[in-house]
Amino acid sequence: MTDNMNNKNKGLNDIYDDELERLQLELIKLQHSIQKHGQKVIVIFEGRDAAGKGGVIKRIMERLNPRVVRVVALPKPTEREKTQWYFQRYAAHLPAAGEMVLFDRSWYNRAGVERVMGFCTEDEYTEFMRSCPEYERMLVRSGYILIKYWFNIDIDVQEKRFQARNNDPFKRWKLSPIDLASRDKWIDYTRARNEMFTYTDIKDAPWYVVNANVKKKARLNCIAHLLSLIPYEDSTPDPVPLPKRPELTETIRRPVHKPAFVPELY
Repeated sequence: MTDNMNNKNKGLNDIYDDELERLQLELIKLQHSIQKHGQKVIVIFEGRDAAGKGGVIKRIMERLNPRVVRVVALPKPTEREKTQWYFQRYAAHLPAAGEMVLFDRSWYNRAGVERVMGFCTEDEYTEFMRSCPEYERMLVRSGYILIKYWFNIDIDVQEKRFQARNNDPFKRWKLSPIDLASRDKWIDYTRARNEMFTYTDIKDAPWYVVNANVKKKARLNCIAHLLSLIPYEDSTPDPVPLPKRPELTETIRRPVHKPAFVPELY
């Protein structure tokens, strides 16, 4: 079994870069099509801590125009935001026509971390489960394309990734107190996820589960699936003919004040 898995992963590594580049080229076509047709696209990325959501978002954004496709990753709410209608601070980041927004965690915080860690009351949680499907149906009726992904990993994979983050100074910042607390609440998060699916897996905005135990497979599968859900055409602009640059006809004197230059250390 281990040899078969190693062979599969080796095969994946052989094609990963080429497949990712191909899919990223399709994402560029999608971006231009969204602009051209004025589509409003919302993509939600949810899942357990260390499930690889950020890695997928990074690969989606890598070749795209951040003025058209942007990431929303909100911090914990301020005291003022806690008094607002729950969906209010998320609504402020919804896309306009010709834009796509990727939510790195979303209003589903209430169904997950807030529920498990006790950051919301029972009444607040119940109201969320009641109003969330209606809110999403309202978005869809208003012309938004709403896509929801849940990244699923096994408990041993999560622990391995936590250990890797802790041992890597470049990734240690990803370990938050909430992440550490989640290690003792696997079952609680599982119950919360199942209950969330029961109430919010609706026809207008269904959940799509990504098997994320292997990061590279999850990235390719998620991007390919995203492209399959949004109608698009190749609206990539043709190359622009660049006129010949005119020759300089005068010499500009050096400024009296010399700016400070960055030292050339390399």
